[in-house]
Amino acid sequence: MSVRPCLVIPIYNHKETIGTTVSSLVSYGWRIFIVDDGSDEATQAILTRLAACEPLVHLTRLPENEGKGAAVVYGLRAAYAAGYTHALQIDADGQHDARDVPRFVEQARRDPHAVVAGKPIYDRTAPKARRYGRYLTHVWVWLETLSFAIGDSLCGFRFYPLAETCALLAQHNVAKRMDFDVEIIVRLAWRGLPIVNVPTRVSYPEGGVSHFDMLRDNVRISRTHTRLVIGMLVRFPWIIAGRIAGRPHERSHWSRLSERGNALGLWLLACAYRLLGRRLARVMLYLVVAWFFLTAPRARHASLQYLQRLSMQLPDRHPRPIATWRASFRHMLAFGQSALDKLEAWMSGMDDKKIDFPNRGDFEGLVASGRGAVIIGSHLGNLEMMRAIASDKGLKGINAVVYTDHAARFARLLANTNTKYTVNLFQVNELGPDTAIAFAERIERGEVLVIVGDRTPPAENGRVTCVPFLESPAPFPQGPWILASLLGCPVYLFFCLRHEEGYRIHFEHFAERIELPRKEREARLRDLIRRYAARLELHCREAPYQWFNFFDFWDNQARLEAGKT
Repeated sequence: MSVRPCLVIPIYNHKETIGTTVSSLVSYGWRIFIVDDGSDEATQAILTRLAACEPLVHLTRLPENEGKGAAVVYGLRAAYAAGYTHALQIDADGQHDARDVPRFVEQARRDPHAVVAGKPIYDRTAPKARRYGRYLTHVWVWLETLSFAIGDSLCGFRFYPLAETCALLAQHNVAKRMDFDVEIIVRLAWRGLPIVNVPTRVSYPEGGVSHFDMLRDNVRISRTHTRLVIGMLVRFPWIIAGRIAGRPHERSHWSRLSERGNALGLWLLACAYRLLGRRLARVMLYLVVAWFFLTAPRARHASLQYLQRLSMQLPDRHPRPIATWRASFRHMLAFGQSALDKLEAWMSGMDDKKIDFPNRGDFEGLVASGRGAVIIGSHLGNLEMMRAIASDKGLKGINAVVYTDHAARFARLLANTNTKYTVNLFQVNELGPDTAIAFAERIERGEVLVIVGDRTPPAENGRVTCVPFLESPAPFPQGPWILASLLGCPVYLFFCLRHEEGYRIHFEHFAERIELPRKEREARLRDLIRRYAARLELHCREAPYQWFNFFDFWDNQARLEAGKT
């Protein structure tokens, strides 16, 4: 997810400081949304001149004073409607240090789904009553969120992800005055957004104007805390479940995501299939998937994101997968059914009558030739069918490259179900010349190498190329194609899609040999990966619920910044 930032400044009668505040921010080149919350005529005149002289300033005037929170909400919604992805809220009174803005942006680029919240570092100008009085609010917020994630809930220097924030604002009437800062960050935390605290310098300029009313605003904040505590009690089971499941927007590479439920779930399915038979095992499948669906918010979020993108690409006559929880559950259920089908294929053998294999001749020709080959698959459908078919047809050797220990554990589970499972597993962090040397001898013996083309490598130096996928740039690994070029053997694509009670297998000849001349290397790689992504997208449209990537596949900002694409 890319970050397109802007600034939101709520203002009420800060005519002395607004000019200095804006001048300290224009150097960043961002649009500045100033929301005048019913200021006096003197402040209005200054704002009018400022907007006329500074092209970056977008001025909106509310007819009467509605409160700081109301002004911020108006600014956030205006920024989102204008196409910005993130907004940095900063006060107009000059208390916040504009030199810290780059640090907020840096954190947002690292984790674009997070709320980047300022954690004040006070100088000697800060009143002690204001400094120490905040700790009471901190304690209440820690109770309301059941965590210490929020460093300071009253600081108005924050970077908001606009999509999530505006979705929240559309569902809840948050506080409109000084208690806004507290309520909005607690509710965003309830939604599972990570909170990143950035220490920032805060000062109280001499002669500065503060609109904080010690009596009325403290009463408002206390009333808001009461509502939030009640809200916490109502949400208590879900908050605890979220702690167990992890954050839905937690940013880390897919290979490091927790697989805590998958291994146990697959083991339970295998036992159920052996003891209870196919039908009862499928009933149990619903329970396993339901548990995963409820306790894996990040996977659920990624599923909804994919289904939404795909829905926009399907023709009107196609039964569209709508991005709803029901559709996401169906997506995860298809994943569980695929896992159970893999177990069935190895435990009971394959029924050729249930397999539609239009290009069977090409596959049998490869077997008969005795040549080695690279077969590039994906997480679309049932890749295990490739290994099962290859083993069943007497292919000399099957070598599967996997990136994670989870994949290796699943392969061991299959091996325990059937002694015919003869796939050699190679768990690697990246693909390159060293890997090619290890596989070259096997290719010369006429064995095949099976690898997926839709997983970026876990290694930090693993190279990727961004190509269009569902009309948005997405990172695909270069490793499989570099490996195939070094091995100098034919390359095939493999997709196996479930249709009713059977499967349709697509075994496609991709290239007799891949060559990557040094001067044309990047262009050739981009073309190869673009062709692969186009075939993957085509089959995703054919079987919308069968692409099993339960992480943010398009979230490539970190790699783009690192210059790896």
